[in-house]
Amino acid sequence: MSAVGYFEIQAVDPARAIAFYERVFGWRFPKSEGKPIDYWEIEGAGIRGGLLGRPVPVPEGPSGTNAYVCSMEVSDFDATAELVLAAGGILAMPKFPVPGICWQGYFQDTEGNTFGIFQPDESAG
Repeated sequence: MSAVGYFEIQAVDPARAIAFYERVFGWRFPKSEGKPIDYWEIEGAGIRGGLLGRPVPVPEGPSGTNAYVCSMEVSDFDATAELVLAAGGILAMPKFPVPGICWQGYFQDTEGNTFGIFQPDESAG
């Protein structure tokens, strides 16, 4: 099986990133003990994940993404987009239809990481 089973978010300021994802998606971040670096587990994201301090600088823009981009399924695209922006996120690509499937859009978190949100909607188009 080759399914995605774990993801990581890198952050220049882990506390700021944790506050962002707690506010927008309601995820929890218990600190993982016994690791050689500061590391937080991500709970409530649907798959296992972790958050750590960014080990190298973000590439200078414009550069596109420098990692896999994850998209979170949400029940209300517009309400979630408002939360993202209110929590300090930045719009990267406005909401657009994926015909017959969903509404999709992309943002950057407070650490410059790109992520997507999508609202399933068979009538999108």
